[in-house]
Amino acid sequence: MQTLEPLRTTIGDFGKDLRLNLQAVLDGASVLDLKQRWGVAVACAATLRQPELSRAVIADARAAVGEDVVEDGLAAAAVMGMNNVMYRFRHLVEKPSYSTKSPRLRMNRLAQVRSAKVDFELFSLAASSLGGCAACVQAHERAVLDAGLSEDHVLDAVRIAAVLRGVAIAYDATLASRLDATQAMEQA
Repeated sequence: MQTLEPLRTTIGDFGKDLRLNLQAVLDGASVLDLKQRWGVAVACAATLRQPELSRAVIADARAAVGEDVVEDGLAAAAVMGMNNVMYRFRHLVEKPSYSTKSPRLRMNRLAQVRSAKVDFELFSLAASSLGGCAACVQAHERAVLDAGLSEDHVLDAVRIAAVLRGVAIAYDATLASRLDATQAMEQA
C-alpha cells in the first residue's frame, strides 16, 4: 500500500474507521488471495471514478500482482459500468419484453480474461455491487460460487467495495473541508 498510504493518511479524523478498514481489507486476514484482493480493489476504484484513489490503487496493484490482474480489474469495471445500466434498467422496469430483446452490447472481454476466469467474475461482482445492479450481482455471485469459491470470498470482495466507496467519499470530503477552511482563512 505504498502509493495508497499518503491518500489513506490524508483522510480526516472523521474517517478514522475507513483508514483502518482500508488497511485491513488490503493487508489483513482474508480468504481472497493477493491477486483476487488487488483485482477487486482495481475494479472498485475504477468504478468509483475518484482519480487519486484509482491511480493509487492501480499503482499498488501493479507492484503487488502485475499488469494482467490490473487489466482484468479495469476491464471488469468498464464492462460492468455498461452492463449495470442495461441490466438494472431491465430489472427496474420489470417488463418481460425488454428481457427478450438482445442488449446488442459487445462484451467479448468477459471471455478474454488475462488472469483467471473466476477472479474476473469476482472483480465483476464487486464492481456490480457498487453499480447497484441486482441482476449482475446475482449472476456474478452464482458464477463465483459455481466456480468453487465460497460465500466468504464473495463477502470479502464486497467488503473491499464497501470500504473503497467509503474511502472515496471520506477523501473527497477531507479535501473539500480543507479547501473550505483555507478559503475562510484567506477571506478573514
